[in-house]
Amino acid sequence: MSENEIVLKQHTIKLLDSLKSNTENGVEFWFARDIQKMLGYSDWGNFQNAIEKAKVACDGVGINHCYHFGDTTRMIALGKNATRQVDDIALTRYACYLIAQNADPTKPEIADAMTYFAIQTRRQELTDQQTETQKRIVLRNRVKEANHHLFDAAKEAGVKHYGSFNDAGYKGLYGGFSVDDLKQKKGVSNKEDYLDNIGRAELAANEFRITQTEQKLNHNNIKGEMPAIETHREVAKEVRNTIKKIGGTMPEDLPREESIKKLKKVKQNTIKELPLK
Repeated sequence: MSENEIVLKQHTIKLLDSLKSNTENGVEFWFARDIQKMLGYSDWGNFQNAIEKAKVACDGVGINHCYHFGDTTRMIALGKNATRQVDDIALTRYACYLIAQNADPTKPEIADAMTYFAIQTRRQELTDQQTETQKRIVLRNRVKEANHHLFDAAKEAGVKHYGSFNDAGYKGLYGGFSVDDLKQKKGVSNKEDYLDNIGRAELAANEFRITQTEQKLNHNNIKGEMPAIETHREVAKEVRNTIKKIGGTMPEDLPREESIKKLKKVKQNTIKELPLK
């Protein structure tokens, strides 16, 4: 790559960054008229042709283009403090990438723009993935802490056989499935903790089961192992009934997730920089 090509690439990247705007919800977007000239188009009509091709490409992969191309109007400066209202289009990263794909390939700016928007899209995907992972890790830690409190309450109630107490909660929530049944059903190793291998929805259901059982044991001053076991079973059944009433997926039918222990090894809040080629 020549020195001039490197300078052009760096200029394109800086310019695209400077043209970026954000919605109130923090979603990045670009105005079509802002990126028109930097993509090498002097005529708005010709640039609209590239936009229309990009919309067709978007629809062609099963994505409604309306989610990525938003018609709008805005005021632009004309000089000497004059302004004029013009039609414009708010474009997502994906829309910009599609436009670059469908633009004139002979324009030197196009290849750099395609690289830029492809990288930005991939970075956002990695951020979203890490955010989901972080939420799951936080929830798993909450469930673990809640279980400690539950077993303290069970001990206070007189429970000595914690395996039977724990299994009653699982069977109530999972429609008769024991934790061993669930491991076999979802392919979880006997050496692994079942709760380390489930997703956020299932973890949330278990957290509700655990916290509500603890509260009932304490607030109702339940004493005796059998009454405590039955309380756990009944509370879990109520949680299951609630899921059913709102049309949710039964927890035993939710898919297994990657072990939380493996995910914890991944450094949080870190996204590797993707090199510009």
